[in-house]
Amino acid sequence: MFGLSLEHLLILLIAALFILGPERLPESTRWLAQNVRKIRSFASGAQEQLRSELGPELRELRKPLQDLQSLRTFNPKTALTHLAVAS
Repeated sequence: MFGLSLEHLLILLIAALFILGPERLPESTRWLAQNVRKIRSFASGAQEQLRSELGPELRELRKPLQDLQSLRTFNPKTALTHLAVAS
């Protein structure tokens, strides 16, 4: 979750406990969870709306982006190793 380790989450929980106190922490956690769910719902709704409105154009746009992503993960050393093995 958000790239946080278990230790970081524990530190955040302890800090929240000191800041909010044990009385308000459960209510604040519930409020945070509800808002995260709402944000996810809005994001998925927007994503679905874009897919429905753009249709095939979205797929055409995604192909070059996937090609760029594959170039980003390209490792010249690995490519040379594969070429040497194939020869």
